[in-house]
Amino acid sequence: MSRTKKEVKADGFTVKALMRNSVVARPPPTGVFKQRPSKPTAFRTYYERRELPITVDHNSRGKNIAWKVDIEKLDYQYYLPLLFHGLCETEYPYELLARQGIHDMLERGGSKILPVLPKLIIPIRNAMNTKNHQVMCSTLRILQYLVMSADDVGVALVPYLKQILPVFNLFKNKKRNLGDAIESRRDRESIGDLIEETLEILEHYGGPDAFKQIKSMIPTYSPA
Repeated sequence: MSRTKKEVKADGFTVKALMRNSVVARPPPTGVFKQRPSKPTAFRTYYERRELPITVDHNSRGKNIAWKVDIEKLDYQYYLPLLFHGLCETEYPYELLARQGIHDMLERGGSKILPVLPKLIIPIRNAMNTKNHQVMCSTLRILQYLVMSADDVGVALVPYLKQILPVFNLFKNKKRNLGDAIESRRDRESIGDLIEETLEILEHYGGPDAFKQIKSMIPTYSPA
């Protein structure tokens, strides 16, 4: 009467894994796509101290923001980076205030935007590094708008791409998934499609060196 040999679990690429009755264990998850917990931002701190000139417009049922001063009179070097730090926020009203506040300032900033660009790189990188679907999608949309908001912003951004593109390379293949019907539109938004769209905008507005820089960081990039 033959005896059934007991299976032996073994790690991959070991001597034990070569045994006939061994079962190679799956490698542990790398956690490379794992969402990082968000921390309170400087934006939230300043808002709670009532040191920011924005608030929720309650006449719009909380869906819009209201400015307490004329946007043209704001110190862009001070306030725009603070708002960009708020991109990491996921809770109401902080997310709304930061995202809409950035949009309003970029829309009316003109020549004031370009000098502030170096101060916006770290907040953009931090937001992308949260690996939070909501945060990343909002940040990609903001980045697109930033590049198109004023002359020469796209060209000036090229030297900084090496700081923000690593996460792009990680998530670029996460394309649209139909998903569950009960998911919200935002939850179904494709990070991969947004990254591809953003890269094309960066190349278009970034001048002759943009493609080379993008290609060096994302070798598989190929514009449509």
